[in-house]
Parts: sequence; C-alpha cells; structure tokens
Amino acid sequence: MSQRTQTPSTSASATPVVQGRGLTRDYTRGSSGFFSSSQAPTVRALDSVSMAIERGEVVGIAGPSGSGKSTLLHLLAGLDVPTAGTLELDGTDIEPLSGRQRARLRLETVGIVFQRFHLLDALSARANVALPLVERGVGKRTRRERAESLLEAVGLEERVTHKPGQLSGGEQQRVAIARALVTDPSLVVADEPTGELDSESGERVLDLLVDVADEQGVVLASHDQQALDVCDRVISLRDGQVARRQ
Repeated sequence: MSQRTQTPSTSASATPVVQGRGLTRDYTRGSSGFFSSSQAPTVRALDSVSMAIERGEVVGIAGPSGSGKSTLLHLLAGLDVPTAGTLELDGTDIEPLSGRQRARLRLETVGIVFQRFHLLDALSARANVALPLVERGVGKRTRRERAESLLEAVGLEERVTHKPGQLSGGEQQRVAIARALVTDPSLVVADEPTGELDSESGERVLDLLVDVADEQGVVLASHDQQALDVCDRVISLRDGQVARRQ
C-alpha cells in the first residue's frame, strides 16, 4: 500500500480546501403522532464540530453508527447546510448560496463517493464515470479518455462497457470512486469507500485516494481500520461531537 509522502501545507496564507467552524446540524422529526408541527422534537446529529482539511492531506472520520460521520461528510461536501456554524468550501462561504449555486460549486470543487454508489442503471461504467464531465461541458473524446484512464486505474479496464447491473458490488464501488475523481476535484469526500471491497481491491482503491491527495484534500468516513491507517490524522466522533483527534 502507498505510503504518505506529501506533507500538508502549513503556510499561514494557505486556504484550507474546506473549513468548518462550530458545525451543528439539527433534524426535525415528523409531526405525526402526539406532536404538533410546532412541538416536533429535533435530533442533533452534529454538535459544534470544527475542522479544516488542507490540500495534500487525507483525513479520516471514525465513530460508531449514528455518531454523525455521514452528516459531517454531507456538510463538508456542500450537500447540506449547517443549522449553526460556518462552512467554507475552497474559500467560499456556502451559507448565502442558493441551491443552484451550491450545486455548481460542488461540481467544480468536490468529488463524492456515496456509500450506495448512486450509479445510473441505463449507462455503462464509462458513461457513469464521465457524467460529471458532461455537466461541465467537456468534449466527448476527452470525456471518454479520462473515464477509461480512471477505470483502468481502479482495475476495471475490462468492464468499461458494462452497466451497473452487470457488475458486482465491489466493481460498482470502484466505478463510483472513478466518477468522483474524474473532474480532478479539490476535495474528495468518501463514505465507506472500501465497504464493498475485498482486501486486495480495497488496498488498490486506498492507494488511488492516497495518490490523489498529493494535490487535493481527501476526507473519508470508515469503520475499516485498513482505510483509517492510510490517513494523516483521524477525527473520532461520538454522539455528534468530536471524541478524539489523533
């Protein structure tokens, strides 16, 4: 497995690729049952979490189920906005942005590896990987070459024309990772990136994420110690709060 050789930037003038201060996220439960809409209870999924991720850094998010890992990832990726606190993505405060503006910022800045893949069943592996480039207006030939290069990097050069239904869970996971990397994003956010992979495939994917972090920031949430071992540092969550940093 690749060893980390890149030292994250420590320059005072360097802007973190993502920075959250006092991030809090509350969710309101449904108003059915004994509660009126004004009385509906809230659940605090994340409570005053602050962190920054520099370019050239791999940061792990650990913790038991329900600890707030996925909520924190969604905030860092700009998929959600905090109830309280501030978040800057590549130097841009996301709070005043409209949904459309946040979507554009994500497309330009963030590559996301979803835990449930989110591949389009009607498209081939190559077309799924290339999809973010379509949204960015990249030409067909360049899209094809970039997608095929990344599929080769994750060991799927023989499966480029296969649709998700023809791929195993681990192969679909690798397609999702290739798609997250295709735009050369500033930040890669991965939710359980090795969750569907055997040890050999997981090691290959982690090597790829480590290589990406030479220039970008990578944050991954995982229960897998193999994945956490490649990180420069790990933040452990419990009940929505930072329990430990290491």
